[in-house]
Amino acid sequence: MKQKKMLSITLSQLKQLYCQELPELTSLAAESLDEADFKSRISKYLDTQPSAGSSADKQIRLLLSYDGQYIHELSTGEDIEIRTLALLRQFITGQMPDTDMPTDLFIDLYYQFKRLKQPEATPLSPNRIKNRTERWPTGLNKEVVRIREENKERMLHVLIQRIETRKAAATRFHFDEGISYEEKYRMVSEWWNDFRFHLAMAIKSPAELNRFLGNSLSTETMYLLSRARKKGMPFFATPYYLSLLNVSNEGYNDEAIRSYIFYSPDLVETYGQIRAWEKEDIVEPGKPNAAGWLLPDGHNIHRRYPEVAILIPDTMGRACGGLCASCQRMYDFQSERLNFEFDSLRPKESWDKKLRRLMTYFEEDTQLRDILITGGDALMSQNKTLRNMLDAVYRMAVRKQKANHDRPEGEKYAELQRVRLGSRLLAYLPMRINDELVEILRDFKEKASAVGVKQFIIQTHFQTPLEVTPEAEEAIRKILSAGWLITNQLVYTVAASRRGHTNRLRQVLNKLGVLCYYTFSVKGFDENHAVFTPNSRSMQEQQEEKIYGTLSAAQAAELSSLIATGEDTAVHIRRFMKKHNLPYLATDRSVLNLPAIGKSMTFKLIGITEKGKRVLCFEHDATRNHSPIIDQMGEIYIVENKSLAAYLRELSQMGEDLEDYTTLWTYTEGETEPRFSLYEYPEFEFETTRQMSNLEI
Repeated sequence: MKQKKMLSITLSQLKQLYCQELPELTSLAAESLDEADFKSRISKYLDTQPSAGSSADKQIRLLLSYDGQYIHELSTGEDIEIRTLALLRQFITGQMPDTDMPTDLFIDLYYQFKRLKQPEATPLSPNRIKNRTERWPTGLNKEVVRIREENKERMLHVLIQRIETRKAAATRFHFDEGISYEEKYRMVSEWWNDFRFHLAMAIKSPAELNRFLGNSLSTETMYLLSRARKKGMPFFATPYYLSLLNVSNEGYNDEAIRSYIFYSPDLVETYGQIRAWEKEDIVEPGKPNAAGWLLPDGHNIHRRYPEVAILIPDTMGRACGGLCASCQRMYDFQSERLNFEFDSLRPKESWDKKLRRLMTYFEEDTQLRDILITGGDALMSQNKTLRNMLDAVYRMAVRKQKANHDRPEGEKYAELQRVRLGSRLLAYLPMRINDELVEILRDFKEKASAVGVKQFIIQTHFQTPLEVTPEAEEAIRKILSAGWLITNQLVYTVAASRRGHTNRLRQVLNKLGVLCYYTFSVKGFDENHAVFTPNSRSMQEQQEEKIYGTLSAAQAAELSSLIATGEDTAVHIRRFMKKHNLPYLATDRSVLNLPAIGKSMTFKLIGITEKGKRVLCFEHDATRNHSPIIDQMGEIYIVENKSLAAYLRELSQMGEDLEDYTTLWTYTEGETEPRFSLYEYPEFEFETTRQMSNLEI
């Protein structure tokens, strides 16, 4: 049966399918005395099958072993009972109390039991993968550029009207009295290239949004956005980013961008009750966070690993160039720690003093060697503010290095090796990457390199190849010219998870000199239901699509050596791919951020809820250091946000051929990929202490 038809059948039709296709299983259920007897009969049945010892056999046995157990779900903190096979028996024997129960659980189980009797589904061929990859245009495509020029032209006239109604003194972007419309048009066309103009003209209301999009939004969308505004949800989109949308019925598919701009009903409904998935981000003065780290008062430093901590400044760096609907810090926007009130975010006189105290935390910690300045968005800070922060980081690195001179071998502290700036402005507002910023980055790298800092990285976030525009291409070129590397993190939303989409993003970014770093699963809370992609799809993409860009250990070492200095990065990457005949570089890892644990994709399927959501048992990533708190946490259980069936229905609504995804059901376990060698910390020339400071377990 075709997958699309399978996903639309009723419970009674599905039961008939079980009787026809899985007669032995239905007989075991009918003959069983109770749930325990049913599970015992399944176990004995498995012993007699030729498939004993296969991955399918092991998966059924794993479901059997967990059935009836209670687990502690880490993201919600709730204890839940696994009743996968108990519910299956009720379904087959007609004893289900809820006749309106979704079919999703039993569809998933159908495919698991079918694996015992039939060969595993065949992955798509290389040619099919290539075809699915090439269907996605980039923002550099001529037809895409043409459509966006038309969007820009329309918006320029809307901007003129908007400026005409603003108070002249309210902004530097105003018209003097008496000038002609042609002059106004010329001025706005020039201002379009100024990132400050886009921030000043950012759209913050549903009515404005619809106007900028040519009144193309549906009544349903407008109602939803109005509800969001009444609930106090911030909305912020620049004219530049809105010009990337396709408001016509022809041309490119912009769903991956739309799912970042437009809020889902689930997000709007839950806003106000959103909890922090990153439990380690909840900080109480004097108490360790969920990962065991003691942090300075406030919300400026976030930490889960020994070697790295995040710095969120009290500046405009707490804002962004837009609000992503799937933002992992939506909790902070809800609590108003992050916002778009730029005047209130300008650095106060007290910030410099606070920054010195925060740098002391890094300086006096035994293990910290990596600082990630983010927010918000690090590049939202003004150039002067950013220069001051980087100078503070430099002075801290110098002090930490000097202090080590008096410490014996084996007691020396880790010194600063890596500095990263987290920013999505390369996609949201690439005009921000101006010459002054490039000079700041170049100067910092030159002096920080002299005191032992070895890696300088802009950690950005392109969500779709459509965001890689000519403006973004120029921004990338400028940053690379300063000798900094650029790495990309992708959030694996439903739209981004369509076959070939991520490969196409890798392809276009690699050619421009950008390396891919992480592909993140969306956090599984209710607010993200619409954009959540099950982890099995991450594994399917990893093993069936990304595989064609896999590097051998020797190739990874060669590439790392070529680009380690940050000189001519784009040229080196293009030559490397040509030399080794690689369509793209699979340097990114698919991961889920486990609350208080860190990133991992090592999991196994141990149950399925009555709504068909998979229950996964995770292990931490064994390839990197963790807080010792993991030794106390035991097994980690996460219930996914949606069922595989629900996910496939969404793909179908987006126009995907579900026969491209037939192997999805077979991905019931995962293993975290090795880290690309460049992402490993360099070895020190001295022996550091193993003692961890700022830790309380």
